[in-house]
Amino acid sequence: MGNNRKEELKVYNSMTQQKEVLQPLVEGKVGMYVCGITAYDFSHLGHARAAVAFDLLYRYLLHLGYEVNYVRNFTDVDDKIINRANEKGENPLSLSDRFCQEYRKDMDDLQCFTPTHQPRVSDHMEQIKAMIQQIIDNGCAYVVDGDVFFSVDRSLDYGQLSRQRVENHRAGERVAVDSRKRDPADFALWKAAKPGEPSWESPWGPGRPGWHIECSAMSAHYLSHKFDIHGGGIDLIFPHHENEIAQSRAACPETHINYWMHNGHVTNNNEKMSKSLGNFFTIRDVSENYFSFVN
Repeated sequence: MGNNRKEELKVYNSMTQQKEVLQPLVEGKVGMYVCGITAYDFSHLGHARAAVAFDLLYRYLLHLGYEVNYVRNFTDVDDKIINRANEKGENPLSLSDRFCQEYRKDMDDLQCFTPTHQPRVSDHMEQIKAMIQQIIDNGCAYVVDGDVFFSVDRSLDYGQLSRQRVENHRAGERVAVDSRKRDPADFALWKAAKPGEPSWESPWGPGRPGWHIECSAMSAHYLSHKFDIHGGGIDLIFPHHENEIAQSRAACPETHINYWMHNGHVTNNNEKMSKSLGNFFTIRDVSENYFSFVN
């Protein structure tokens, strides 16, 4: 593909809240990590918006002649997956695998380009455990009864992305209530095993990772601790991306992401489209019933 980089590309950086000219860390190459779906059901139009938005960016970067390493993950280990699997009497990893495959079909229907890598959490436990251990070794996390919690007070610039103050995060709103925490805002890096849940061996006992550490470990594995673009839905700014920044810097102080990019919601009757509200349309339903070209 020809080099068209005389065309200047500006992106909106959620960290600075400004439009900025894209200037990759390495000339001619762009590393991009986008938070993908939690695979426990068919994806809806809100997920489609995120996929199409970053697919458009991916295509345009390729058009400009960049070599793009595009990573979009699957969360296949999560509370929502476990709860849905219990409802259906199905193995959680089997259920998540099924919906990972269904999502791939949806992306084909939407004619989105396939990312360079589509990692799954369950395939990256060693990287996740290694990062957690590094955070503990650096004095930024602590172990309680097989659980590992991140010490938010060790992150001096916590809230830089979301512009929220730590003291405003009352337990029970954004984070789970747990009297064992040193601070109510501390969050789980590793969760001790519970009966009937998938678990993996670790230095702290059998368990599974918390949500936030998964993306930190996978992005570092595929793109290193410094890369160009980290993206996702606007609802991920807090707590997910804020916590990612904190724990990634705790593991590696040199961690740096040039541009944080977020797509907006799809709304239905002025409400965010979501499974919890029940106001969603799946990609599959729309593609099968309204768009004949996808067949």
